[in-house]
Amino acid sequence: MRRQGTPAVDCSLSPVAQSISELLHAPAVAGCLDWFRRERNWINLQHLALCRIPAPTFFEEQRAVWMADRFHDLGWEVTTDRAGNVVATLPDSGGAPVVAVTAHLDTVLAPRTPEDIKILEDGRMAGPGVADNGAGLAGLLAIAAAWSAGPPLEDPPAAPMLVANVGEEGEGNLSGMRYLCRHAGDKLRAVLVLDGPGTEHITSRALASRRFELTVTGPGGHSWRDAGTGHPIHALSRAVTWFDAQVPLLDQAGAANPRSSFSFGIFEGGSSINSIPTGALAKIDLRSESPERIDKMAALLTQALERAVETENARATAGRVAGRIKEIGSRPSGELADDAPLLETLRAVDAHLGIRSRLDCSSTDANIPLSLGLQAVAIGAGGQGGGAHTAAEWYLPEGRDLGLRRVLLALCLLLTQE
Repeated sequence: MRRQGTPAVDCSLSPVAQSISELLHAPAVAGCLDWFRRERNWINLQHLALCRIPAPTFFEEQRAVWMADRFHDLGWEVTTDRAGNVVATLPDSGGAPVVAVTAHLDTVLAPRTPEDIKILEDGRMAGPGVADNGAGLAGLLAIAAAWSAGPPLEDPPAAPMLVANVGEEGEGNLSGMRYLCRHAGDKLRAVLVLDGPGTEHITSRALASRRFELTVTGPGGHSWRDAGTGHPIHALSRAVTWFDAQVPLLDQAGAANPRSSFSFGIFEGGSSINSIPTGALAKIDLRSESPERIDKMAALLTQALERAVETENARATAGRVAGRIKEIGSRPSGELADDAPLLETLRAVDAHLGIRSRLDCSSTDANIPLSLGLQAVAIGAGGQGGGAHTAAEWYLPEGRDLGLRRVLLALCLLLTQE
């Protein structure tokens, strides 16, 4: 759970570990933790129902309404902010500082029919979004229900806030979390992001990313009669090929470089096989542990497009092409200090529950609060899953209650810290 080279912490002697022991001796806390075991079937049913509601990025409203109704039925006060986030708070929580537990509503792929989300013979749930982020949203509802069934704390110094937010996937550009931090940032004591299944990771470093749209346009024409006219797809293909070949040359031989990646996730153009298209489009995702490295890749991308357009126009006998690059998204970087109270809390909880976790770097909703200097991490909501962002996505509830006990214990500790 600690970084390589960092001395181990004896959690049994830490004040946080002592606080865990005190919490567990409270009947209300013990009852709340046991609720997750007793109500496994209810949690699974909520998980199945919410995943059957399509929520692709920018079209989360139907699922948001469903989540708002569930929070309201469980006795929480519910509002939907201007970004589309569903925010659930306890009655009479007033102006107290808050610890937010969040999970994003949107998915990369969406079910076309409810039957696309199904239960397999081995007990796995299968279909788009069942793990990312059906697991996180089901976790939010489980926390809300367990708290309503028997509140674990009475009048803590801070108040819980449960948020089902929009705009995490695709080109959402973390819009929901940006709005939340902009309008509640002065009240946020900490942010726990529930993203996907599992308990093995604590994302405490925000992976920076930038997204770009490349377009090439031309006059178009007939594939035979107008042969030789500048071809947008040919030009754009050259840009992709040249960029792919040049990125490795950014590294100096033998030098240690931050991990980076790029992906042309969308490539479009053309209307028929026997036509020269009037336009072509590509969208690329650049990621790196170093923002400076991303800047270098972005500059190289611009050079690649310019070079490809020049090459296509040099070979064309008629009709020139033009290229354009536009930034369509940017996720900032940030890092939680290794001695931050939030990390100390999660380490102590994991030690108590016997969870072996590790710190990692990834791109999640936690990017925004981390970039603003707020305490934030992204963790899994328990269970097992795989195939995220594909049609073969799956989730197995086995072990979910361990992940939920982890979330509730961490939340209670954070709420009681002065």
